Amino acid sequence: MLPRATNSRNDRESVKGRIGGRTHEISRLIGRALRAVVDTKALGENTIVIDCDVLQADGGTRTAAITGAYVALADAIEWGREKRFIGRNSTPLLDSVAAVSVGIIDGEPMLDLAYVEDVRAETDMNIVVTGRGLFVEVQGTAEGAPFDKRELDALLELGVNGCASLKEHQLAALSVDA
Repeated sequence: MLPRATNSRNDRESVKGRIGGRTHEISRLIGRALRAVVDTKALGENTIVIDCDVLQADGGTRTAAITGAYVALADAIEWGREKRFIGRNSTPLLDSVAAVSVGIIDGEPMLDLAYVEDVRAETDMNIVVTGRGLFVEVQGTAEGAPFDKRELDALLELGVNGCASLKEHQLAALSVDA
């Protein structure tokens, strides 16, 4: 998160000279999500580096980073095609990917938890889904009482529907330049 993204000031970890465990975990999650929808062989000898900065943190920062990183990735691949770094007939993107947080608050499944909801969630989950509705990752934790399969199914359905909505926003953002 960037300094001033939250109410109390955060220093950038890179300035401190070391990256913490949470940052490594988030970086690996974003990488897994993006690699799930990329044919790396189709990229050829190219490497794409995506740097995610959270400008305003109110819960769901890692899911927002994944959803935004996909847009940056798709844009970078299109730029690479235009510059002929990537073959015009090459199809490096196999699908889209988005992520969203879900949780159970006061017994009710909820989508896209804000910080005030996240801190009191009975169950908290991050769901990463491709544009075709396939799961890349599901991270879920019961913060108090365990949750049952019915609640899990409700959260998964909320997450899949939320990611489908995010996909539409991603496609709209990418079509602005088209």
